[in-house]
Amino acid sequence: MQTETHTRTPVPWTPLRGADIEMVEVGPYWDAVRAPATVGERALELLGRRAGAVIADYSLMYWLVHPQDADYWPRLDGVQVLTPDSGETTYVGVPPVSHTSGPRLHWRLPVGPRRYFTNGELLYEALARAIMAEEAAVR
Repeated sequence: MQTETHTRTPVPWTPLRGADIEMVEVGPYWDAVRAPATVGERALELLGRRAGAVIADYSLMYWLVHPQDADYWPRLDGVQVLTPDSGETTYVGVPPVSHTSGPRLHWRLPVGPRRYFTNGELLYEALARAIMAEEAAVR
């Protein structure tokens, strides 16, 4: 499987329709929030229909959020906000629209007409609650 690396100018951004994974620069179209899949699955349950597009890759999940929507989040254990403000260019591997099952890189919730971004405040709350539930389960 080939991987492409480039940025695009059309808005809004949409994933490729072929078979190739696309490396998309964080920032021009969306920022991403990365979390462990165990936390991510709990967060998806809490978000329900309010969840936007989510990419899964083995043990990680990535939510697409509006650029700068998660820039000032307080720290969450195991969660990383990927933005262009880190001083270096960051890319996220994006599967083609046809990849909707895993475990390798796939759309856990694919981009669609009513599913694109997840609201940053709602996502933060869902991830925080999911982390607390995970920690309680370990005790």
